[in-house]
Amino acid sequence: MKNIPKIIIIYLLLLSNLSCTQNSTKEKKVDSIKNETTENYNISILIDLSDRISLKKNPNPTMEYYQRDLGYIKSISEAFTQHLKSKRIRQIDDKMQLFFNPEPLNSEINSISKNLRIVIDKNNVSKDFLNSINSNYVSQTSKIYASAIKDNNYIGSDIWNFFDNKVQDQCIENGYRNILILFTDGYMFYDGTIIREENLTSYITPELIRRNGLNTKDWQNKLQDQNFGFIKIDNDLSNLEVLVLGINPKKNTPYEEKVIKAYWSKWLTEMKIKHFEIKNADLPSNMDKIIKDFILKN
Repeated sequence: MKNIPKIIIIYLLLLSNLSCTQNSTKEKKVDSIKNETTENYNISILIDLSDRISLKKNPNPTMEYYQRDLGYIKSISEAFTQHLKSKRIRQIDDKMQLFFNPEPLNSEINSISKNLRIVIDKNNVSKDFLNSINSNYVSQTSKIYASAIKDNNYIGSDIWNFFDNKVQDQCIENGYRNILILFTDGYMFYDGTIIREENLTSYITPELIRRNGLNTKDWQNKLQDQNFGFIKIDNDLSNLEVLVLGINPKKNTPYEEKVIKAYWSKWLTEMKIKHFEIKNADLPSNMDKIIKDFILKN
């Protein structure tokens, strides 16, 4: 090196640094491409406007249950927009929609829910549209809950019938990652859909659990041996992922949560749903990461 002029040494060092910088830039571009997603999302939200959200029947001094729902909806919409922003504009072709079953008698609620059906693609996407999704979903769903609570006419939620007659047509599309997120306390009952086939039913209530002696330490054996559970629905929903939020067993029933989750797990598995999670009615701050991880899984 002693005989090499300093100017050449400096030149070689600059060339080496430039090469490293270019390689680093290339690696970052490769990483960026790897982080991009081309998957199209079809997210459906099924809201249970039964008396589980009643401030009189089910008050909660820490945070009312309807407020928890709104927090979950905020996390869902944020995950949806995060997904959209990770895609190139020409790749965007995604959907998010909100359902009730049955539809509320309140025409205002139905009108709002229709406005919350988002179909976004390369032809209508814009920065303003993307930035409006979160605030719009939160503000509009707040109106839905406020109206339902004010009416104080909780007609229930027919979840079993929704899976039997509507999920296949309304929540599943070819070429999409189909995700259904539903809010429920875990109990399922609707006057218009009361079906029983031996120990299988279209519903589960605290009374049913108590009457069948399932709220004991031997609940699991009894559930299996006597074949308790929801009536099986003969639909292949293998192209659907389900996130159940809001499980809220009655107080002073130590095994009721386990029984409820066992009913749901068995039922979802029978419908060939491979990816599902069942979560309690925790605070939105605790559920935010769980919801976003479910939606944005790699």
